[in-house]
Amino acid sequence: LESGVKMWHLVKNHEHGDQKEGDRGSKMVSEIYLTRLLATKGTLQKFVDDLFETIFSTAHRGSALPLAIKYMFDFLDEQADKHNIHDPHVRHTWKSNCLPLRFWVNMIKNPQFVFDIHKNSITDACLSVVAQTFMDSCSTSEHRLGKDSPSNKLLYAKDIPSYKNWVERYYSDIAKMPAISDQDMNAYLAEQSRMHMNEFNTMSALSEIYSYVGKYSEEV
Repeated sequence: LESGVKMWHLVKNHEHGDQKEGDRGSKMVSEIYLTRLLATKGTLQKFVDDLFETIFSTAHRGSALPLAIKYMFDFLDEQADKHNIHDPHVRHTWKSNCLPLRFWVNMIKNPQFVFDIHKNSITDACLSVVAQTFMDSCSTSEHRLGKDSPSNKLLYAKDIPSYKNWVERYYSDIAKMPAISDQDMNAYLAEQSRMHMNEFNTMSALSEIYSYVGKYSEEV
């Protein structure tokens, strides 16, 4: 410092304490991290595979497939038949938007919603890669990758075709399951309500609904 020279170790030290934690990573050449990315992917591969297989399987699950999923997917198929929509990509997209992309991506990207943990910027970046891979697996379009594609897209490029097959198999297996009657569905919902009746504040929920209705009373 006395001679006007600062020593750095690959990464320039923060000169300002208010810089975000992830800022230093953006200043590094991405190729420096490529070996580390591949090593990390190899370490996590089994866990990612297990997660995807559990989500996209009716057999490899910790519990039976919820009746609501079968009921919802059958409803979507019925609506497609009713409106003469025979494109399998449309049905696939409907189902993906209802469950995997609406629910599971949110859980993968935000584990703090379920677990009492802190998610720092590095963990967030890693989970974003897994979530993006999950979304690509649910897509029906082909993903053309080249030398200019981002490294996080290239990481799972060879795995995505297998994951897509899992998704298609999952939807096909659910379609082959016995249909759920309205009576069975109503009984299932009543049982769920009974099991969780003491976990929610009914008056608080009604208060939230009341404030919403008050705000949009004319539209309602």
